[in-house]
Amino acid sequence: MRTKILAVICTVALFAQAIMAQSIKGSDTALPLTQKAAEAYMKANKGAKITVTGGGSGVGITALLDGTTDIAMSSRKMKFDEKSKFQQGGKTVVEKVIAYDALAVIVNPANKVNQLTRQQLEDIYTGKVKNWKEVGGDDVAIVVYSRETSSGTYEFFKEQILKNKNYMSSVLSMPATGAIMQSVSQTKGAIGYVGLAYLNSSVKALKVSYDGKNFVAPSVENAQNKTYPIVRPLFFYFEKKSEAKVSPFITFMLSPEGQKIVKQEGYIPLQ
Repeated sequence: MRTKILAVICTVALFAQAIMAQSIKGSDTALPLTQKAAEAYMKANKGAKITVTGGGSGVGITALLDGTTDIAMSSRKMKFDEKSKFQQGGKTVVEKVIAYDALAVIVNPANKVNQLTRQQLEDIYTGKVKNWKEVGGDDVAIVVYSRETSSGTYEFFKEQILKNKNYMSSVLSMPATGAIMQSVSQTKGAIGYVGLAYLNSSVKALKVSYDGKNFVAPSVENAQNKTYPIVRPLFFYFEKKSEAKVSPFITFMLSPEGQKIVKQEGYIPLQ
């Protein structure tokens, strides 16, 4: 009898441990935030184990579809064809907005250009404008950096800035946000785009205008007061059947404590 009781206790303990261990994968934009939140959550909940990795929004959503991650981080909404694949697999997906992000356009600090319009950005990224002198800068060729196609940031920039026009064929696609930061910081003629939380003194963030008159710098404050135009939600996606497993951490992310981390890390809280 005692052996059976011990076996039951061990089984319950192993089940509880499995419930507490979870994986999160996807958006590089949401990666630093989710890592910090996971650290805080694990510190407050001894025994909880959360593994957080990047790779891009598309990578995270594919991992969720394959059953190799519990939560997919995404800096864009799930596409129709992705939703269809889940439905075809008999899987119900739940979407949660966990924070907002301002997308910053960056150049090398040596670049004297401080601001660009949305139209100028479109012209640069579609290849119409090839030299900084065409937009008020020095006579230097523009070196255009972008995220790769699996990135939600790539998709968002294409929709909001290029108005769904194609990127120029010679655009230099980077596998991660950190690679764009490094490349722009080392290349005088470079331009790129990154999530607000990645900004540091190695690059210069440009002021952006959609109307050609009001140029606004990317910041948490300007995103909150809606004067900065390039802002997007960050999502967690998970399967409905995993809700009991992932809800405690997501509830933490949405709590005042979790949203405090959002702001501390350079993202925009939900309220």
